[in-house]
Amino acid sequence: MDERTAVDLMVLAEELAPQLTGPGADASLATLAARYDEIVAAIDWFVDSDRPDEAFRIAHAMYRFWITQSRFDDGSVVFDRVLGSGQGATALRGQALLDAGFMPFWTGDDARASVLFADALAVGRGIADAPLTSQALGGLARVALRTDVAEARRIAHEALDVSRAANDEAGRSNALHLLGVGAQIAGDLPEARAWMTERLALVRDQGNDFLVASEAGNLSMVERQLGELDVAESLAREALTICRRIGDRFTPPFLFSGLAAIAVERGDLGRAATLIGAAEAHLEAANMAWPPDERPHYERTLATLTDRLPPDELAVARGRGASLSEQAAIDFALGNA
Repeated sequence: MDERTAVDLMVLAEELAPQLTGPGADASLATLAARYDEIVAAIDWFVDSDRPDEAFRIAHAMYRFWITQSRFDDGSVVFDRVLGSGQGATALRGQALLDAGFMPFWTGDDARASVLFADALAVGRGIADAPLTSQALGGLARVALRTDVAEARRIAHEALDVSRAANDEAGRSNALHLLGVGAQIAGDLPEARAWMTERLALVRDQGNDFLVASEAGNLSMVERQLGELDVAESLAREALTICRRIGDRFTPPFLFSGLAAIAVERGDLGRAATLIGAAEAHLEAANMAWPPDERPHYERTLATLTDRLPPDELAVARGRGASLSEQAAIDFALGNA
């Protein structure tokens, strides 16, 4: 690796990063995947050459790749490396702390995630960076949702206030999502529907397909609980179709679980068991933990299937789902197989 190659790879990653959440995401993901080893080598070169700002920039550019491809351990290794020197521009370091926090969060290591989010918050407040402050508050709210929903909702409201005061649309979007999730977990379903509908409209306007799929899945969960099964299924199918188009490997397991719950409501227990098997297998393959809003619904669906299906029948259907490839599982969920 030499300087020119490292800089060219940084420019490439930064050019492709905005394309990872919209039309053409699959091609951008493929390019980054094909050059992944070179990009990591470029990060190492910047670190070893005492150029932390470039290392922070290229790591941030790769953040969405690690998320959408569920490569959290890979991301953690890189962020540990770029943060290890303790050097670099304060704002870039704060962003790296925030990005790094999501790697352990999605694998269930809340203690490590909390430390990183708190450090990012301290940086954001220290330099009066409203977007970083709001997003770091959002990270802490996500962790709190697993143990203290009321506190999580309080933090999310604070994040919303910070982002609104700064006209920060990305921060507002994130806070709306967290307020919707918090309301859903607390059982305030009409409030959850309102927050999620507002957020879904916002990310649709922004053309962020990754977040459209995510929020459509969240709203599907709420609509199902409100008895709107057709609406819930339509939202989940839309989200899965987007995931397939943009190469998102992160969101589908949650959609499989949501569609399994809908199938249970309709009495199609065999289909539900197959979808649950697919959700479990793909979540495990990604080394991901169930988020706090998803876990109770998964556990409820599984408990219902365990109660209503003979053990052998449940095991066979669950195993069938677990054996499905990512594409085959999406086809099955969409009714194409």
